[in-house]
Amino acid sequence: MSSALTDLFPHPIVQAPMAGGPSGPQLAAAVSDAGGLGFLAAGYKTADGMYQEIKQLRGLTGRPFGVNVFVPQPEHAESGAVDLYAQQLAGEATWYETELGDREHGRDDGYDAKLAVLLDDPVPAVSFHFGVPAREVVDSLHRAGTFVLVTATTVDEALAVERSGADAVIAQGVEAGGHQGSHRNASAGDGAGIGVLSLVAQVRETTGLPVVAAGGIMRGGQIAAVLAAGAAAAQLGTAFLATHESGAHALHKQALTDPLFTHTELTRAFSGRQARGLVNRFLREHGPYAPAAYPEVHHLTVPLRRAAAKAGDPQGMALWAGQGHRMARALPAGQLVEVLVAELDAATTALSAHSAFGGDPR
Repeated sequence: MSSALTDLFPHPIVQAPMAGGPSGPQLAAAVSDAGGLGFLAAGYKTADGMYQEIKQLRGLTGRPFGVNVFVPQPEHAESGAVDLYAQQLAGEATWYETELGDREHGRDDGYDAKLAVLLDDPVPAVSFHFGVPAREVVDSLHRAGTFVLVTATTVDEALAVERSGADAVIAQGVEAGGHQGSHRNASAGDGAGIGVLSLVAQVRETTGLPVVAAGGIMRGGQIAAVLAAGAAAAQLGTAFLATHESGAHALHKQALTDPLFTHTELTRAFSGRQARGLVNRFLREHGPYAPAAYPEVHHLTVPLRRAAAKAGDPQGMALWAGQGHRMARALPAGQLVEVLVAELDAATTALSAHSAFGGDPR
């Protein structure tokens, strides 16, 4: 692991930035204080909203932390497909007594304004999702003293991250909850995701960047596995979703271990981009018909999701979760970091003993 990355956090645990509410200042501060790297999610916030959360976080911890930014998406030309999907969602709007959102609400998520804030008042780390920032953006952040990470879901994407000048790549496996950080939103690649262990090994062999592994990691033993595969650290999202400091809706937290929700699937139903969530009624009914149109579909469904949450109906909510969701533990975030570190140490010790005895610890 590069010394710059090591200096940010003593334990190889990164809290994934989960946009939409879960990753607020309280969660990031608790993780950073426990020796991990806490992250704020700037996605879906205004630049000023992001700035206010950074100020709040600085008041809660003196430890390093990161901020995650969405890369702007190219124009989506299939307006007819979005129109058709909006017609399909009309019944949902009637059911929840609300209106569909404005699909033209905005495409860039305030990208330039957020970068201006992060350059004017630098933070220790910035990560990017949904694409690769321009080389001049990375260079500017470096001049400000910021460590830059970028998500990749394939080897080719990881190579693009390396060419950008970024300091590390977040290798996101298909097991991960929430949105896949693919650099292109093309339906042709649906279902072709790579598992985190395979992806980490391939990225390590093809790039010279430190790798942060992400995807379905819920236990310290799994952290040990991705470190053994060549990762410098592990990024965990769903594991922190159920913690006390998480800003996730109570129904979302409960659903992670509710026997009613048996598994997850990748879907475009809620946002028009591939994202992994617990299978509920909305996902089953609309997933097969949702177009590859982000952020248009996201804007369309925001009022529906909010109305479902207000009505206490998890069947209409986006219940983002990774494949290991049933292993979620409702602990304080700092305590969860401590437990993960203890599990990691135990797994590492067991592996060392196994090796010392020639593969037979007896």
